[in-house]
Amino acid sequence: MNEIYGIVPPMTTPFDPADQLDEDAFRADVRYLVETAKVHGLAVCGSTGEGHTLTTEETRQLTAWAIEEAAGQVPVITGIITDSTKSGIERGKAVADLGVAALQVTPVHYLFRPDDDAMLRHFAALVEGTGLPLMIYNVIPWTYLSPELLTRIITEVDGVIGVKQSAGDMKLLADLLLMLGDGGRIMSAVDALLYPSFALGAHGAIAAILTAVPTLCVQLWDAVEAGDQQTARALHEKLLPIWNAISDDNLPANVKYAMQLQGRPAGAPRAPMPATSSKQQPAIRQALDNADLL
Repeated sequence: MNEIYGIVPPMTTPFDPADQLDEDAFRADVRYLVETAKVHGLAVCGSTGEGHTLTTEETRQLTAWAIEEAAGQVPVITGIITDSTKSGIERGKAVADLGVAALQVTPVHYLFRPDDDAMLRHFAALVEGTGLPLMIYNVIPWTYLSPELLTRIITEVDGVIGVKQSAGDMKLLADLLLMLGDGGRIMSAVDALLYPSFALGAHGAIAAILTAVPTLCVQLWDAVEAGDQQTARALHEKLLPIWNAISDDNLPANVKYAMQLQGRPAGAPRAPMPATSSKQQPAIRQALDNADLL
């Protein structure tokens, strides 16, 4: 559990013009994130990686490439976005032999919410069926897990080691940190407010903005760890406008556009997600320019 901390970018998935995985672009970005940006881990096949569009074979392939390129320098987490316990176990088993540090699993995202006991059994079955540690990706609005339920699951289910806490409610993150204490990894996905997330005691972040501008996010983590609040505040003031520019329904596409502006090939989004629009592009470019990234 303790190897998962700090800045863990949820990688985008590059698709070529034929809508196939672009291995060269993906491996190049792994090297950039690990060797140049100096991130503390990698997450693949999450929502920023358009994991909801990926097949099981593509999930295995991306995981294998990430682990090969990272070469043990950082842990790799594999995302699973699924709607049944059975399919979650199948996908987890597909990467179980590759050396992943953990699975990052959403609650089911169809309209009908399991009750709390069913939710606990779902994650317990995934741990038992895959043999892998699991982090709950708390992101689905109608199956959003309360701090109380998250604390219960992490405390009662061996192998559920933490949570990626999404949405913008800092009080829910603060409540979870207070309730769980050191009982699990709490990774912030409150992209707009990473600075206060870290200051409150989050163990790190797995959030789209980390992929868009990883060097700034590593600097922010280091500044908070060093108690340098002046530097951390200045970095927050660079990061927030970038988040405001990329945050939209086509967020993965906008992250890819931000990457491309900085010289990191990222490919197109997978249909039906639209590419960054002509209206969105100037704001993203301006925010990156203002942060001295162009």
